[in-house]
Amino acid sequence: VQLVESGGGLVQPGGSLRLSCAASGFTFSSYTMSWYRQAPGKERELVAAIRSVGGSTNYADSVKGRFTISRDNAKNTVYLRMNSLKPEDTAVYYCNADYWRLANHWGQGTQVTVSS
Repeated sequence: VQLVESGGGLVQPGGSLRLSCAASGFTFSSYTMSWYRQAPGKERELVAAIRSVGGSTNYADSVKGRFTISRDNAKNTVYLRMNSLKPEDTAVYYCNADYWRLANHWGQGTQVTVSS
C-alpha cells in the first residue's frame, strides 16, 4: 500500500495550491479518502474527507469555502484544492485512506507553508 502526496510548497497569503495523493496497492474506489494536517506543536486535524459511496464531502469549519476535496477513481488519486490560503494553514498535510475503520493507511505528508 502506498499513498504519495505532492504539490506542497511555499505560497504567499491569498495564494492557491493543489495537493495530490496518488494511491496504489488497494481498491481505491472503496475507501474514504481524507486530508489531515498537523502544524508544529498541534495535534493532527481532519481538513476534508470524501466518501467512497456517493462522493459526499465534509470539511473543517476553518477551511469551508476555501478548500475543495475531489477524487478521480480512474487515476487512484485524491486532490485538495486550497484557495485564499492563510498563514494559519501552514502545516504538514497528510493523505489518509480508510475502509470502514477496518483498514487505514497514511501518506508521508507534504509541507505547506503560507508566508510573505
